[in-house]
Amino acid sequence: MNIDFNKGQGLVPVIIQDELTLQVLMLGYMNEEAYKKTMDEGKICFFSRSKNRLWTKGETSGNFLFVKNIEVDCDNDTLLIKATPKGPTCHTGTTSCFGNASGQGFLYVLENIIKERIDNKNENSYTYKIFSKGINKMAQKVGEEAVEVVIESKDNNDNLFINEVADLIYHLLILLKGKKIPFITVEQLLMQRNEK
Repeated sequence: MNIDFNKGQGLVPVIIQDELTLQVLMLGYMNEEAYKKTMDEGKICFFSRSKNRLWTKGETSGNFLFVKNIEVDCDNDTLLIKATPKGPTCHTGTTSCFGNASGQGFLYVLENIIKERIDNKNENSYTYKIFSKGINKMAQKVGEEAVEVVIESKDNNDNLFINEVADLIYHLLILLKGKKIPFITVEQLLMQRNEK
């Protein structure tokens, strides 16, 4: 990796992203020595501008950031590190130095909406009505939507096909809630399979 440490007077900015959720966790700086230590130990080490020394994230709190992947930008002067955090990243106790907002995307927002409607037992909610009928009904709806996806895939109306795919995903999230399995568990399995 050809990193240009000269542009920033020996330092390059480093964006840290959660490997699984893609949430931005923090921004730090590395010099060549911090980069080498990060590569050698597998834990993210920064150069602290305020302390004027190397600083391994988690050295006092135990909340280390374990390196999974490092990429350099097109100008070779900024790093993006995907990491697995052990505990909260921010010294304030939040997941990210930018607050706890999820970086996971809309499927996770939808999963939370489904969870809220079910947990609040919203009688006017279609989601809660399906959920309250039990696993068999939830599984039946997933099956019905899967069949409709197959049927629409054979036609030339992409709009109908996309709508059926959306219905399938929505009902699958309800079934996952019924089985008490968070979507991230499925996502992690897919990622593990991809690594093989």
